[in-house]
Amino acid sequence: MSSAYEELRAECLQCAACPLSAQRKQVVFGAGPAPCDLMVIGEAPGADEDEQGEPFVGRAGQLLTKMLSAVNINRDTDAYIANICKCRPPNNRPPEKTEMSACMHWLKSQIKLVRPKIIVLAGSTAMRGMLGDNLRGITKERGKWVTCEGVDALIIFHPSYLLRYPSSEAGSPKWQTWQDLKAVKSALEYKKLEKC
Repeated sequence: MSSAYEELRAECLQCAACPLSAQRKQVVFGAGPAPCDLMVIGEAPGADEDEQGEPFVGRAGQLLTKMLSAVNINRDTDAYIANICKCRPPNNRPPEKTEMSACMHWLKSQIKLVRPKIIVLAGSTAMRGMLGDNLRGITKERGKWVTCEGVDALIIFHPSYLLRYPSSEAGSPKWQTWQDLKAVKSALEYKKLEKC
């Protein structure tokens, strides 16, 4: 990790820009190598993340790890994972716009330091937080390639949504996400070839 990354992280851990800071156990900054070709952005920490200080470590995170692994993406070495919000909202509710705004400069700075070739926007909150509110619902937008902070990005269902719909049969949300992650893997391989 660069000194710039460590400085950003140290600053973020002291953040008190919104009321969420008063009730958090700890800031959940992000995890993974920086720089990194792949960056996954979710919505906000849950109880497990708040406890451990790492993003996507609860049931949804375990599913994300399995799904990345299924397309030969190692979560620890091949992906940098962060959230729109760095502190847990009460009762795991979606973060409010003011809370997302208070955190956005941290995330944009992370993107600059991670320098991803591909961003995965996991879920409606990440999608709207990064791309604006003028989009349709996640079921209409998932699977679409967009540009996010100048980087190619794919919108996928949040893993917590997939936990509610466990079927893997063709056309199911889990099956669609599997197709999306295969597309991400293909795009990463293409970008590596471009560098050669």
